[in-house]
Formats: sequence, structure tokens, C-alpha cells
Amino acid sequence: MLTTKIQKSIKTSYQNLQSQLDNFVPRRAQNFLVAEIAKTLCGNYHKSTRMLVAEAGTGIGKSLSYLMGVIPVAVNNNRKVVISTATVALQEQLINKDLPLFRRITDQNFCFILAKGRQRYCCAEKLAVASGADGGQMAMFESKPSQNDIETLQELYSQLSQGKWDGDRDSWPDTLSDAIWSTIVSDKHSCNGSFSAHRQCPFQKARSELDKTDVIIANHSLVMADADLGGGVILPEPENTIYVFDEAHHLPHVAREHASAAATMKGAASWLEKLNQTLTKFAGLADEKRVARFRNETQVALQHLIPTLTQMPKQFDPMAFEEKRYRFEHGDLPAWLEEESKELKRQSQKANQAVAKIADLIAERVKEGELASRLAEPALAELGFYIQRLENLAQVWHLMAEPKREKGAPLARWLELSPEREGDYVVNVSPLEIGWQLDQQIWSRCVGAVLVSATMRALNSFSFFCRQAGISDRAEDGVQFLALASPFDYQNQAELLIPAMKYEPQAPEYTRYLADKIDTYIEDGKANLVLFASYWQMKEVAEIVSKLFIKKGWALQVQGEKSRKEILNKHKNLVEKGKTSVLFGTGSFSEGLDLPGELLENLIITKIPFAVPTSPVEQAHAEYIQNRGGNPFLQITVPEASKKLIQSVGRLLRKERDCGRVVLLDRRIVSKRYGKSLLDSLPPFKRKIEY
Repeated sequence: MLTTKIQKSIKTSYQNLQSQLDNFVPRRAQNFLVAEIAKTLCGNYHKSTRMLVAEAGTGIGKSLSYLMGVIPVAVNNNRKVVISTATVALQEQLINKDLPLFRRITDQNFCFILAKGRQRYCCAEKLAVASGADGGQMAMFESKPSQNDIETLQELYSQLSQGKWDGDRDSWPDTLSDAIWSTIVSDKHSCNGSFSAHRQCPFQKARSELDKTDVIIANHSLVMADADLGGGVILPEPENTIYVFDEAHHLPHVAREHASAAATMKGAASWLEKLNQTLTKFAGLADEKRVARFRNETQVALQHLIPTLTQMPKQFDPMAFEEKRYRFEHGDLPAWLEEESKELKRQSQKANQAVAKIADLIAERVKEGELASRLAEPALAELGFYIQRLENLAQVWHLMAEPKREKGAPLARWLELSPEREGDYVVNVSPLEIGWQLDQQIWSRCVGAVLVSATMRALNSFSFFCRQAGISDRAEDGVQFLALASPFDYQNQAELLIPAMKYEPQAPEYTRYLADKIDTYIEDGKANLVLFASYWQMKEVAEIVSKLFIKKGWALQVQGEKSRKEILNKHKNLVEKGKTSVLFGTGSFSEGLDLPGELLENLIITKIPFAVPTSPVEQAHAEYIQNRGGNPFLQITVPEASKKLIQSVGRLLRKERDCGRVVLLDRRIVSKRYGKSLLDSLPPFKRKIEY
């Protein structure tokens, strides 16, 4: 239960917050969110289920709320906190602003750190080799490195050796090319903690810091990577962790990406052939008696894998591939491919295990002083590359060979023509529903979880998110739900205008008509943002209106023509000079774009953001729902559009004194039956509907 000590700590931090922030305005919604988080995590509502799903509108102060509610509970119960976000911007805000502020106002003693995946750190041994420090640099490169690359690597090695650089790619002052980074990046197969030289490598040092830290900032992808490894490998064990998922509406999508796999056929056969050619060289570094069995097992597996993957593409008809893609309906494979998949699964798993064992035997000889590190390191790095690829190959054919499930959604399985190799195919497999896995890996194991976002509900309901994320919305299961409205005075601060329109978006004339209509709703001398549902339509409209805008003295900037940073800087300069600035953007400008005050006063949305199910996963999901007698449009498309539309209109008011107008140029919100539910889920703007 919520103890007096924790209550007092929360109250103290809130009182101190008032003295730390100028113009602080107490918010009932923020107070309520803090209290509900603390009570949920302390088991006031349910003894075992300590989970809160909260939608908290812009302006409530979500991040400070969960810091005030979660950290006192965790510290007083000797638990770890993992705060996971979807964007780098929010991570930076937490690390540079919110956590330092909370540490000043709380009586709790805690430390925090930003956790990154292994791929953000260099391997000290690889860097030593690649920089030429031990004379073996050429083995690391596929092609001869330039003098400039060698100098960069030598500088990296020098700075790391002197303790002036921590081996983190993001902390190096200049941009490091992918070509350079790929030669020195840390990977789990070549990074061996049993080697004394590796215990002080950048990733291992960063990992050891996590063990000493109370609050860890991560991203959804890193949390899922740790979960896939069993939990507690990169991040703390779920059984001792309270998770906070901010921007939680992204989590199901990230989880599904992590559970998906893809591999080429001929491309895989090509690198498997290279492995076959160098296998004897690798085996020669291990003890002959012990390695012989694993070398033979690998060779037998490769003798099956290479010809099968080389010949298999010949059995597919390229003419059957619509838009360079062929999806297996209902996830069903033809009988011959099902049998081949089972054998490919067996052989790829066998090769993966045997090659990993060869690497272990080489590392063992180094540890026992029978083999020099300088000989073993390049071989282990190269073997690490093959083991990673074999793991992925085994995962692809494991999923392809998986029998049809009696319950739940099938796997989406499809082939794509390879863009890199003529006559080759990419095999893709993805789950349709990922909620059960999130429950198994995180929800059923963790101490507690808080999931927050400004956009969690679809059509005023948490049900859609709960289905995606594997969270029960039955009252008896104990999960708490909270929807807190933004403190903004929508009725007096903003208007939603739905103009009379001659055409609806499905009409072929709509794009041309849209171009003619948009300039009517641009506000002169103000900041304008026009959001499009498709990139091609944005480009078409921009081409038509650009000359007219120049005549009127309006500055038009189109997403993609310059970097986002450049566009926003120019926009800010124009607004400060009282000029008319018009931004054209698509989906990524609908979320995470922060233009407070005069930086955005007029928002035009050209179309309800319905997603067309073009990806094989979306098509397979729609097919599955339809097969069960459901309506994919109402069950998937409309709820997704609701969330995206709420995110889009959320660009307008960012601070409590902001004001402006939203113009929605899509009459379907008032002409279609589903339109009312979309309209009712929007913030309570003052509405003006033209007829």
C-alpha cells in the first residue's frame, strides 16, 4: 500500500516544484495523475496487477508526473526504473531537463543514465586492429580503406586510449560514416566478457554503469531487444523493474518489428559459400580434436543450405509478383515450400549452433593462453558476422516452418523481388498480433508498468490499444485506465472549421480542386501548416500553388526538400519578421512537431489520415479479420485514423496561451456514418461547419 513516507516525498517534491518554476500554475490533472501512478504501483487497486494506462493531453506535464509518482515508489522498495520513449527528442528532454529538475526538488537520492544498444558503441579490440595499432588493419575491410578513413580510425583509437572518448558513436564530435562504424562496432559475438581486454570495452563499461543506476532511460526498441534475449541481459530483470512507457502508442508497432524477420535466398547462399571456403581457416585456430565434429556438422548443413537456397528462386514465377511482391494468403504455404522450410530450419539452426561452438573453442584457447589475441580477434570478429547472419536465417526459416495456429492470427508470409540481386527473392515473415508476446515478456513479469501518451485512445476508447498491446481491459483483471483532458480552453482558444467542399477525397478531381482551395484558407502574415495524407499529393499541390504563393509574397517550404531542422529554422525566422510562412508536410509532421505560440496559428488538414492497407502485414491483418466475419475498415482503419487525426490537430495548441484555427478539408467527417465518431473523439474545439 501507499506508505506515509512515499506520500510525504511526493508532496515535498510538488511543493518544491512551485518554487523552482517561474509562472508555475498548479494543475489538478497533473496532481491526479501523480497520485494514481503512486497508488497503482503500491497495489492500492490490485495486489498483483500494478499497471496504469493513461492518456494525458498536451500541457498536463506527463514526464514530471511519472517521475514524481514512480521514483519514490521504486527507491523506497529498492526497485529499478526503466523509462522508455519512442523518440530521441523526448530522451534528451528527460536527460537534460526533466530528471535534473526532479532531482533538485525531491528528497529521494537517485541516479540516472541513458542506455543505448550495443551498436552505438565501438569494440576496443576491433578499433585497435582497424586503426593499424597491431598491424592487422586490412583484414577488417571489404575494400581498401582511404587514407582519410585510416586517419579517422587512428584518431578514434588515440582518443579512446587516452580516455578522451568513451567509445559512444553519438559522443564523437564529427559524423562517423557507416562504412567506418561497421568495421569497429561492438557485437555480441566478437565481444567476449571472458577476455580481460574486453571487460573494459566501451559497451561493457556502459553496461556495468546500468547495474549501479536507479533510473534508466531507453527506447522502445532497446526494451524489446532485451525482452527478446529473455530480459535482464541489457537492461535490469523485469522482475525487479518498474517500466514507464512514454509515447506508448508506438510500442505495439515496435514490438511487431522486433518479432519479424527477413532474409534473401541467393544472397544468403553467397555468404554461406564464403563461410564454407573459410571454415577450415577458422577451425585451424581451435583444438583439432574438439573442433572436428563442429566443422563437419557445419559443412554438412552448408552442403544442403547453399544448393537449396540457390535453386529455390527458380521455382517462383516472377509474373505472379504484383508490385514486386507475392503474399501467401492466410499465411498458407504450398506443400513443397512447407517441406523445404522445415528442412531449411533444421539445417540453418544446425549450422548456427556449430559455428557458434567453433567461436567458443577459439575463445577458450585464448583464455587458456594457447592462442594469441591478435590472431584470434580478426577471426572472432568475422565469425561474429556469420553467426549473426545465421541466427537471422534460422529465425526466418523457423517462422516459415511454423505450423498453422489453431487459435489466434496466422503469420504474414510473403516474398519480394530483391532490389540488389537479379533473380533473387527476400523471404519475409511477421506476426499480425503481438500483444500475447508483450504480456509474456513484460506485463506478466514486471513489478509494475505505467503507459502514457497524449494519444492512447481511438474513438474515445482504450480497447483498440489494449488489443494491440496485450493488455486486458476487463475490470476484474486490475489494470487501471485514466483519460485526462488537456488544461487548454479549446472552446475559446481554437476553432475547428469544416468548409463546404465540391469534392470528397476519393474523387479524381480532388487534388486539382485542393490546390485551388488551399490558398483560400492560408492566413496572411501568420504561420500556417498544411498536412497531407500522401507524399505524392503534397508534391502535386506544391507544384500547382508555388507560383501563386510567390506572387502573394508567401514563403512555401515543402517537407523533404531540405532537412527538418533547416525548414523549421527558416519558418521561425519568417514568423519573427511577420511574414507569411507556409509549411507543407505529411505523416511525420503530424506527430512530434512542436510549434508553440505564433509559430503555428493556422493548421490545414487536407484529408482524414486513413491508411491504405498496402503493406503485406496490413493486408494479411485485414484478411484475417474479414475471414472471422469482421469489418477491417471499422476495426482497424477507422481507429487508426482517429489516433492520427487527434495527433494532427494536436499540433495547433502546444501551450496554455496558444490560439488558432484548424481547417479540415474532408467532408467525410460529416457526410459518412463513421465521421461522427471521428469528430466526437477530437478535442472540444469551437466548431464551424459550412453547408
